[in-house]
Amino acid sequence: MVYILLADGFEEVEAVSPADALRRAGVETAFVGVTGMTVTASHGLKVTADMALSEIDAASCEAIVIPGGLRGVRNIAASGQAMDAVRTAFEAGRLVGAICAGPTVLARLGILKGRRAVCYPGMEDQLTGARVVPGAAVVTDGKIVTSRSAGTAWDFAFALLSALRGPEAARKIAGDVHYDHLEG
Repeated sequence: MVYILLADGFEEVEAVSPADALRRAGVETAFVGVTGMTVTASHGLKVTADMALSEIDAASCEAIVIPGGLRGVRNIAASGQAMDAVRTAFEAGRLVGAICAGPTVLARLGILKGRRAVCYPGMEDQLTGARVVPGAAVVTDGKIVTSRSAGTAWDFAFALLSALRGPEAARKIAGDVHYDHLEG
């Protein structure tokens, strides 16, 4: 199971694109409500979560994903339960993904220490301990996938899929949706 954490203020495309790509590939994926079961995105889209944060098992998931959206990221960072879930998943060797402002959560938890990462331009100083890769659309460093912004949401989605099911699965789904910019 891949958990995508949703908190009020999340960036729509940064949550929906990964869910779409993963589900097309048959990867069980759930939206997890951090601030409630109906979560309002940064541009007003309301999404009903598949499960509450209290229902997840972060230690045995396949991956946990943090979409961006500054208010959404602040709400995740303010949730001790959400922060514990991300830490638990990482410490259990699970894939951890974050996009836009999301990598700042990973930095707060010490997950990015010594790792290559990228985030929303201008937030690099918040990636304490990371080796920032300026201008990269997506960076995979072991079991950590980070991405830059809403404009790189599909790149992020396919990097997550590649890490979970291999590059061939990512290429297949990219072809299915006529995404012509997949690298690798």
